[in-house]
Parts: sequence; C-alpha cells; structure tokens
Amino acid sequence: MEAAEYDRIADTFIDTVYRVALSNCKNSADAQDAVQNTFVKLLRSDMEFEDDEHIKRWLIKVSVNECRNIWRSFWKRNVDYMEEIEREPRFETQEKSDLYYAVMGLPIKYKSVVHLYYYEDYSVKEISDILGVKETTIQTRLMRARKMLKQQLEEAWK
Repeated sequence: MEAAEYDRIADTFIDTVYRVALSNCKNSADAQDAVQNTFVKLLRSDMEFEDDEHIKRWLIKVSVNECRNIWRSFWKRNVDYMEEIEREPRFETQEKSDLYYAVMGLPIKYKSVVHLYYYEDYSVKEISDILGVKETTIQTRLMRARKMLKQQLEEAWK
C-alpha cells in the first residue's frame, strides 16, 4: 500500500475505528492500542479493497477483534484497574446524557451491536458479517439491548 493511500484511509476512518474501539474497550488507553494495532495490520496487509465501504468494514472487524484480544489478555483478566479519570462528555440535553450512559452501561456484546447499528448505520446483515455471528443473533442482541435500555431509562425517569 502506498503511503498516500494509507494516509487517506487513516484520515478518513480513524475516528470511526476509535469510536468502535472505545465502545468495546471501555477506556481510552486500550482503545488507542486497538486502533494502533488495527492500522498496523492495515499497513502490513496485502488485501485488495473494492471501495471505501469495504475498507471501513475491514477496519471495524479488525478493531473489534483487537478489542477482544485485549480483553482475553492475561493482564486484563488478572489486574484490577482504578477508574480511569477522563473529562465527562458534554451533552445538549439530559435525555442524550442519560441515553449515552445507559448504552455505555450495557454488556459489550450488546453495546457493540447498538453502536454499529445506530451510530455507524450498519444493517443487521452487515453487522453479522463484521462480527462473524448469525443475523438472528444480531437481531436478538438488538432486541435485548433495546429492552435493557428501555428498562434503565424508565427507572431513571421515575
């Protein structure tokens, strides 16, 4: 891959890959590691991409796999982290804030599906291809995530 093409791809998709990694890793340090590993794999890859959408899907899939590898590592399984201190995101309304924290509180398998479906605008079939699970599993995870979010948000408003 030529340097100019790599730079164009990195500039175009780094934010998307970081958001996916952050939603899966739960902290910025691990998300940055996953993003870095993803783009190193892109640089070393000899894969021929059809178009930008193909590149985006490939990057997201690699990023999700990198996050899984981080969670499977010996260090992650055996070391307790202190809460990471970050600036809190700012929201236009309280409803958006409540929704953000409700989504971030979901288990990883639900959070990643919700993120890809609602924030990245992927279809169930596309998410199935990216995550390597059946379409019915994606539909079930979306349904369960919506149910959890509805329950959490109803409790927050009472």
